Amino acid sequence: MNTPVDESNDDLNEAHLVSVAERSSEIAAGVIVNVLADAGIRATAVGGFTAGFRAEAPGWVQVKVFQRDAERAKEIIAEIRPANE
Repeated sequence: MNTPVDESNDDLNEAHLVSVAERSSEIAAGVIVNVLADAGIRATAVGGFTAGFRAEAPGWVQVKVFQRDAERAKEIIAEIRPANE
């Protein structure tokens, strides 16, 4: 996963993160994480382990960012979002 260098001591942990997108595969979520990284936004994909299961309640991979970056991340995602998702 690409993450830009952040000089602050914030860790990418659940206490500081909000979900800005969900995708059905780890690959699709990884694309978003990389696009956000290119824009200088630290992001992570969560839930890839369960998204691959074939079950009655399939999982989704969430893309999470720091709350302070959420609005900008959503704007960037809206620009790259494929028409079929």
